[in-house]
Amino acid sequence: MLGLAIVGTGYWGKNLVRNFNGIKGASLEYLCDANVDTVGRLAGLYPGVAVETSFQRVLDNRNVDATVIATPAATHFALASQALEAGKHVFVEKPICLEPGEAFKLVRLAREKKRVLMVGHLLEYHPGVRWIKNHMDELGHIYYLYSQRLNLGIVRKDENAWWSLAPHDISVILYLLGATPETVTARGAEYLRPGVADVVFATLRFGDGKMAHIHVSWLDPHKSRKFTLVGDRKMITFDDTEASEKIKVFDKGANLDPMDANYGDHITLRSGDVYLPRIDMTEPLKLECEHFVDCCLNDRTPMTDGMDGLRVVQVLAAAQESMRRGGEPIWLERFDPSDSGTRAQA
Repeated sequence: MLGLAIVGTGYWGKNLVRNFNGIKGASLEYLCDANVDTVGRLAGLYPGVAVETSFQRVLDNRNVDATVIATPAATHFALASQALEAGKHVFVEKPICLEPGEAFKLVRLAREKKRVLMVGHLLEYHPGVRWIKNHMDELGHIYYLYSQRLNLGIVRKDENAWWSLAPHDISVILYLLGATPETVTARGAEYLRPGVADVVFATLRFGDGKMAHIHVSWLDPHKSRKFTLVGDRKMITFDDTEASEKIKVFDKGANLDPMDANYGDHITLRSGDVYLPRIDMTEPLKLECEHFVDCCLNDRTPMTDGMDGLRVVQVLAAAQESMRRGGEPIWLERFDPSDSGTRAQA
């Protein structure tokens, strides 16, 4: 039985509590939050679970095998480090931390302590996203993809729209393409608060010529959670705001046909049927929580492990630096996945 402590029980933490509670093979031991009122309100719904305001006292308890961290991103590195040093498995919400170097330290520490380190990249567990991953071959050669994550609110003051919204889109793009970009270019604009970008447009360029574009904003009339993938045979859209028809497969494309030398090459456009696959929907957060418990109990590497978290933070940090430099392309560092701690410039 895996003894769990959930640290941070506010806006998103309460959803983790709901999903981790009752998972087969796990026992929810502690709800921990520095805010007594926040954790107190939630504790009433789980009378058998202990309440604590001290993270250290949670780590000192031998019944706790794993910690689930859902605190502000600026605290992730310190709390995850403490938990790993104490010999606990760690699930940490996205982003894993705020600096690529810190993320790499967590990866090395988890390996040193032989503990599971998993990051809450929720959409990688979405049945719709997984369906797309399993059917990528249908698209043929992938040209490019783009995402839109837009809404009016929630406007934050401690992080900009890029850091707040883009981790979801970045994790899905890297998951679907199975690669890390070579360069990231981004521009943002600050309309509501100086120093806090409300809208960001970012472009990721990959070594094989693929390109991905991300548009995030909390200052937009539309609520959009959409991905579009364009291949040379087919195209796919994934719209997470749709209740049922989340995925559409378009038998559309453009073909370059060699013709008589006097006329040169000829491009023909193809517009075929639209296919709506049936997706067996299970709450992605439930699948994510079950996966963490399974990895801890059976010594497995999570799909969204520390290296996955590191790659996402690399893109986040590179885009932030690109915005600071007025849209200059930023090359990503290449981190050696071994325990040596060495890094090489890409």
